[in-house]
Amino acid sequence: MSASTAPPRSPALSAALRTQFAVRQAARIGWYTAQNLAGVRLARQVAETLPKVDAPVIEAPAGIPERPELLRHVRKLMQADLANVEAGFYPMPDDEDGGLPGMVARRRRYLSDVPKVMRRRALKIHQEPNDTGAPRPRYYRQNFHFQTDGWLSDDSAALYDTQVETLFFGAAAAMRRQALVPIAEMVRERDQRSLKMLDVASGAGAFLRDVRRAFPRLPVIASDLSEPYTRRARTNLASLPGSGATVAAGEALPFADQSLDIVSNIYLFHELPPAVRGKVAAEMARVVAPGGKVILVDSLQTGDTPALDGLLELFPQMFHEPYYRSYQQTDIAALFVEAGLTVEAVWPAFVSKVFVFSRGCGR
Repeated sequence: MSASTAPPRSPALSAALRTQFAVRQAARIGWYTAQNLAGVRLARQVAETLPKVDAPVIEAPAGIPERPELLRHVRKLMQADLANVEAGFYPMPDDEDGGLPGMVARRRRYLSDVPKVMRRRALKIHQEPNDTGAPRPRYYRQNFHFQTDGWLSDDSAALYDTQVETLFFGAAAAMRRQALVPIAEMVRERDQRSLKMLDVASGAGAFLRDVRRAFPRLPVIASDLSEPYTRRARTNLASLPGSGATVAAGEALPFADQSLDIVSNIYLFHELPPAVRGKVAAEMARVVAPGGKVILVDSLQTGDTPALDGLLELFPQMFHEPYYRSYQQTDIAALFVEAGLTVEAVWPAFVSKVFVFSRGCGR
């Protein structure tokens, strides 16, 4: 992606932006890094009280990067994030809903759940969710990451984004924001009110908050298989004509062929069984209109950033991620090419990877 079409910025404005950005993001990273460390300490304490079981041997032949190395990659991501802000692709981040009181409340909620997660991890429990809603695929009804209730409760929906930010030292929001760049490039060429966007597997709606701040007149539809998560995502969509939220599976989207201009998806494909990934890619390709884009953010894959390969090896061993290793071996771009799209760009963003696909106007 290029910032060549960005509006000119005055040196004074740029300096002010940089200072404001640096202060906010340094505070954010410090907060979540401290929260991460607090969670690790608590987890160790809890582990001492749990039944002793044969723990699996944790192996990472590529070598586990130390925290200073991880934070170096976080700083690189933040530099890219700032460059996008300065280029006018999206506004200055405002990540903390509820300010300091909200952050403190979410910290308490996060730490109170750590003992439950540790118990599941120690006892290898990951099939707890009781699905009382509409029928959902078997692969979906699990405690991914050993999280309480899986995807199937209001408590899980309220906690999930905090868990993700804590795991990635406060960098998850910046990784998601990279998906705003190709949307911004479309909006610069067309009136956003004339476009329609679908976010597949919206989760609790963290990405939709960024979309709504950056493109307040862009109609957006959220879709997710979880009723609780969909309800929470709906709150991030203003009452704009054409916007809304629906409960739907990525492999069976309830939208007409070529009816949407932008289709986005954040962190789904590494949690799909291999046989399902191609179906979801085909559905996303089916609903995107000529001249439209499909935008993904998902996990980094082996070899994308060699210094982080050990972290990718560690991840599925520490968390319940049954399909992660197969994701590492999957050519994600090929799935969308087979579905009729063209690869526009692929780039790494810390431990994430951004894919941008397009449908030609003649198709």
